[in-house]
Order: sequence, then C-alpha cells, then structure tokens
Amino acid sequence: MNSLFLVIIAIVAFLIAYATYGSWLAKKWGIDASRKTPAHTMTDGVDYVPAKAPVLLGHHFSSIAGAGPIVGPIAAAMFGWVPVFLWIIIGSIFFGGVHDMGALFASIRHEGKSIGEVIGDTMGSKGKKLFAVFAWLTLLLVVAAFTNIVAAAFVSTPEAATSSLLFIVLAVGFGFAVYRGGMNLGLGTVIGVALLALSIWLGVLFPINLSINTWMIILLGYIFVASITPVWILLQPRDYLNSFILYAMLAGGVLGLLFMRPNLELPAFTSFKVGTNYMFPILFITIACGAISGFHSLVGSGTTSKQLDNESDVKLIGYGAMLIEGVLATLAIITAAYVTQAHLGELNAAGGALNVFADGIGTFMASMGISFIIAKNFVTLAISAFALTSLDTATRLARFIFQEFFDVDAEKNPNAASFASIMTNKYVATLITVVLGGALAFKGYKSVWPIFGSANQLLAALTLLALAVWLKQTGRSYKMAVYPMIFMFAATLVALVLLMIANLSNPILLFFAVLLFVLAIILILESQKAFKVTAKEVESK
Repeated sequence: MNSLFLVIIAIVAFLIAYATYGSWLAKKWGIDASRKTPAHTMTDGVDYVPAKAPVLLGHHFSSIAGAGPIVGPIAAAMFGWVPVFLWIIIGSIFFGGVHDMGALFASIRHEGKSIGEVIGDTMGSKGKKLFAVFAWLTLLLVVAAFTNIVAAAFVSTPEAATSSLLFIVLAVGFGFAVYRGGMNLGLGTVIGVALLALSIWLGVLFPINLSINTWMIILLGYIFVASITPVWILLQPRDYLNSFILYAMLAGGVLGLLFMRPNLELPAFTSFKVGTNYMFPILFITIACGAISGFHSLVGSGTTSKQLDNESDVKLIGYGAMLIEGVLATLAIITAAYVTQAHLGELNAAGGALNVFADGIGTFMASMGISFIIAKNFVTLAISAFALTSLDTATRLARFIFQEFFDVDAEKNPNAASFASIMTNKYVATLITVVLGGALAFKGYKSVWPIFGSANQLLAALTLLALAVWLKQTGRSYKMAVYPMIFMFAATLVALVLLMIANLSNPILLFFAVLLFVLAIILILESQKAFKVTAKEVESK
C-alpha cells in the first residue's frame, strides 16, 4: 500500500471528527463563550495569565507531543502497521480527544485546578489524595525520563544543545516584547520564527559538547527556574515558537510523502502474540500519546487551563491538539513501515525509535531536494526541543499537584496551617520535585521504567473516570467518557497483572505494579458511590 494514502486518510478523518464529534462534545457539555475563565478571574501574572488561542495551542501541543507519539507507534509496529494505524485513528477521535478536551473543560470549571481537585469535589478528599499521590509519582518518572532523554540528545547531537539554549533566550525576549512591550503578535511571530531559524543555523555552526551528567545537572537547574517563573516570560513564548518547528516538521513529512510516495514494506499484521507480548493489552499501553495519554490530562488541567482566554477555545486546544498529535503518530508509523524489517532493525540498533523517525522524515524531505543530512538534523533538533518542553512542563505540573495536596483551610485546620504554608510554597514544592526526580534520573529510574507505560495509561483511565462522574453529577451527558474509560481500565489492569507475573523476582517493579492495581480498584469502588449522586443532590449541598 502507498503510505501517502495512510496520511491522507488520517488527516481527512481528523478534520471530519473535529467538525462533527468535537462540536457535538462542546454542545453536549455546554461550553459557554460568554463565561469568564480562571485566567481572567484569577489572574496573578505568574501561573494564571490569559493567552491568545494560537499561543496557547502552541504551548499545549508542544507540551503533550514530546517523544511519546513517535516512540509508541514505532515500538508497536511489531504487531503490524494496520492495528497501530487503526488505534491511532480511533484512539485520537474517541478516546484521547474526549480525554484531553474533557480534562481541560473540567479544570476551567474548577478554577483551573488539576483533575485531582475534580475528584475531590465528586468523590471526596480520599480519592483526591490518592490521585494526587499517583499523579505526582508519575510526573517524577516523567522528569527523570526526559532529563535523561534530553541530556542524551544533547550529547549525541550537540547542535541541538546550542539551538535549545538559544531558543530559551529568544523566548524570554519574545515574551517581554509581546507581553510587556506591546509588540503585535503577528509581527512578533514573524521576527521570532526568523530568529528561531537563525538559532538552528547557529547551533549547527557552534555545537556545545558536554558530558551527559553535566547536561543533567544543567537541565535540573533549568527546570527549577522554569517551574517558578511567570508563564509569560518563558513557558508561553517558548512553547509557542517551538510549535512552529513541529508544524514545519509535520509539513515537511507530509510534503515529502507527496514527492516520494513510498510503499509500506512491513507486514500489515504479524500476530496477536509477538514474543511474550500480546496485542491486547500491549498495543494500547505502548501507543500512548498518539492515541490517549494520561500525561495530557495533567497538562490540560495544570498549565493550559490557567491560560485559557475563552471557553470557546476548549475545542481547538483540547480536541484539536490531540488530532494534530494523531497526524504526528501516523507519520511515525509510516517511517517504520516504509523500510524493510532488516533496515528497521538496523535503525533501531543505531539509535532507537527516534532515530527511525528522524531517518524516515529526513528521507521524505530529501525527496524534495533538501539535503538528507540537514533534514535529519532538523528533525533531531525538533524532537529534542519538544522533549525539553515536556520536561519543564512536567516539573511545573508536579509543583501544582504537590501544592494542592498540602493545601488546607487555615480556619478549619489551624494546627496544620504552618506546615501547609511551607509545603505549598512554590520554591519548596519545586525543589522537592526536582531533587527526587533528579535522584531517579541519576540513580536508577530505568529499573522502574517498564511500569511507566501502565502508570500513564492508568492515569488516563482515572481521568476519564473523574470526568464521567463530574459530568453526571452536573447533569451533563457522560457516556462518551464512560465507554473509553472501561476499555482503558481493562487494558491497564490486564497489563499490570502481566507485569506482576513477569516480575515476581523484581521487588521494585512488583511493588509499583501492585500499588497501581490497588489504587485503581479503590478509586473504582469510590466512584460507584459518586455515580449514584444525582445533579439535584449536588445542587442541594
């Protein structure tokens, strides 16, 4: 089959879904453009800062994309490209899109707070605390993982290190020019993108060569600062400008397919069982960001909801960004499927899934007359830039959740007020997160990495659970969240059982698997009580 048809099918399906299903969700949930968002009602100049839709879409998309939608589909290619492609399409439209848009919408109706707060309102403080602990631990794994990924990328591609540092300086300048200097966003974008291209060129000319441990120390210091600075200085402008790199990479990949039109060489379907891996549940655990990912809910209900300018933007940013990520995931599976099995093995051995993707997109872009080396370097730079974005966003999110966990009502709990004031301090919360995440990065996060996929997808199931309960209790249509929730719980719990069986001799993995399984069961049981509460009973409280 010609791979061009695959990406065309995906884009057409996503456009139709955005215009129909996305609009239907907005109508059913009662999105109100006249209602003020927390970004306006709680503006503080640090975390709650209104952002125009294009800027916020850039931040949100940059934060949720990262390496996830690339690594997952390529790893799952062992089952054949057809099941991977089908899950990307179905998952993005009916699972991930609902999950992301719902998490964002529920958060802005809860003062821009996390999904944990939604659980607290619907299922009580017990559910809130359990979810907060789980989400924070998951984010520690994200911090540890992406610290290593970014540091390794900087070592292997020192050009990316230079460009990334220049991006940060550029973003700060863009933030001051647009948000404090009154520069027009359009003019600022043109100048910013031009300087972005210059940064990439300077990176090629002046690569920075440091050891991986040195880069990890630098990155940990950077994410501490990035987590506590006002979003308009760094997070909003950096993610907005970086999004143009990803848009360019997506456009380059699609246009390259138009010129090259490669055939798919990998089998359409291999087997339900490959080695020790069963397609159910492994396919749905391996492909996370390209179809549905719990990390997205933390971004949507963490940083994005605090910057949403108008409720009408929920569909574009929540649902639309997920569909764009589906296109990226489709390109990822094409880069694996267009080569032979032998060459795929060679590329994986040379640098893993990211190398497979960079080599594939570089080859597609080279069909338009662009140098393959330049094209592949550009793709590598783009991937590392977005991994860095995910890293500091995860740190800020972990800080939010940590602060919410220890937040207490001083009048009701005067004895705990002083301790809470320390633990909710943004510097303390960030320092604890960075130190523990850094410890995992340096001393052995890889020993518990196999649990991350299950943890991330369980987080998605728990978010859908919280969304379904909240929608029901507020008298809204909720079945669009229930069906994907049931499926994700089934896939995740089965995966955890298989993980327990496979790691009986590994106490660390076994402990985490059992802990996650028990947590899921407790929250499911707690939700049964909450599901019985009617909208009228909620209003009467």
